[in-house]
Amino acid sequence: MAPAGSKTLLTTLSHIVPPHIPDGADVMTVIVELAPGDAGTPPHRHSGPVFGYMLEGEMVFELEGAPAYVIHAGESFWEPGGDVIHYQAANNLADRPSRFVVVMIGVPGEPMLTMVTPEELEARRDRRGLPTPNGLA
Repeated sequence: MAPAGSKTLLTTLSHIVPPHIPDGADVMTVIVELAPGDAGTPPHRHSGPVFGYMLEGEMVFELEGAPAYVIHAGESFWEPGGDVIHYQAANNLADRPSRFVVVMIGVPGEPMLTMVTPEELEARRDRRGLPTPNGLA
């Protein structure tokens, strides 16, 4: 809500009560640019929560325990971080780039992003959501 008398328009994109954010957390804001058809970063996890906004294009987004879905330009997204695998953040468009901005909150002393090994993927495959209709999952 803008202050009284202001002509500023504020639009709430999401309202999330995040998990606990520890003292001394690192916060990083990044713009991610995906080339046409880019599969994005291989399966990984973040040490803390991630909040994002799709600037342009479309992204297939898939977290452990949930089906993949498409996020369109102008939509927000988030993930809890911690022990949740982020399977994909792929450009859903074969003919043009997609861009999004993320704010990542990192747990002190832990890397912001950790790649998941093939062995862990296999051990946790029963936690993966449903495949996308276009076969990107």
